[in-house]
Amino acid sequence: MIIVMDHLANDEQINAVLARLEKAGFLIHLSAGVERTIIGAIGDKTHLKDMSLEAMPGVEKVVPILQPYKLASRAFHEEGTIIRVGGLEIGGDTVHVIAGPCAVESRDQLLVTAKTVKQAGATLLRGGAFKPRTSPYAFQGLEEEGLKLLAEAREATGLLIVTEVMDVRTLPMVAEYADILQIGARNMQNFFLLREMAKVDKPVLLKRGSSATFEEWLMAAEYIMAGGNYNVILCERGIRSFENYTRNTLDLSAVPVVKHLSHLPVIVDPSHATGRWRFVPAMSKAALAAGADGLIIEVHPNPPEALCDGPQSLTPDNFCSLMSNLKQLAAVLGRKLP
Repeated sequence: MIIVMDHLANDEQINAVLARLEKAGFLIHLSAGVERTIIGAIGDKTHLKDMSLEAMPGVEKVVPILQPYKLASRAFHEEGTIIRVGGLEIGGDTVHVIAGPCAVESRDQLLVTAKTVKQAGATLLRGGAFKPRTSPYAFQGLEEEGLKLLAEAREATGLLIVTEVMDVRTLPMVAEYADILQIGARNMQNFFLLREMAKVDKPVLLKRGSSATFEEWLMAAEYIMAGGNYNVILCERGIRSFENYTRNTLDLSAVPVVKHLSHLPVIVDPSHATGRWRFVPAMSKAALAAGADGLIIEVHPNPPEALCDGPQSLTPDNFCSLMSNLKQLAAVLGRKLP
């Protein structure tokens, strides 16, 4: 529920409401605006009838949140959330592009890619160090050595690092190196992992599961936020449908719908959605037009030789061309790329 305080409410009245909610076991989120204070309270609503909150001095009204996701709801936090990390703001007027290879394969491969995407305008570098695959015989990633190479690339370029956490066991190691921790589509409903992610003081990029509804996706975000980590970035990466020409079906309706339902930033992954590099530029531009706060795009210096997802990776030249087009489009839409 949301408790809206009167614009004349003083600190003593606000603290009295907070104390009553905390005593009843509610999780509290305080939002002090210029004109009034809003208190978000998550807990057992059966206690409400005995609390008489609306009769307390300074309380204007009590509004229930009807959605099962509370903290992620736009009703709970009316303004869009901006995630701040390493001097960047994700969720504002600036559209950030996360670019890099699917997997960290070697030092040369990663550094060449990092310098290329940095020069083209990307602000974050993606790269998988742990790569569990559908086939046990496929390349599985360099693990901690890959994380060290990502840290070296950050040092060389200034790009912040986004990389995936696969399980609770490797979470501390990944958190030591990464700036933003990614939860992949397969782990979107790994609730044990989500609870542990909530304890880490770093932003989380949460990909939508291949068959997840909007509500299921936001409930996964709720797990992280309920544990105390409010810095969640949602990522649409395509869903499973009857069509098999593309790797997945990119659901661009997810961008405006989820931004209507939730205050969290939403980015789009056109590479995993299409699975074919030639469609990535068009879907990137469409995502930007739909209101996406960012993109995550796979780039490889030599896609035919890539150990992972080469067919969906852009060459450096193609990526530079796309970034030029995106900057022009962003200006038309009243937004900007760095």
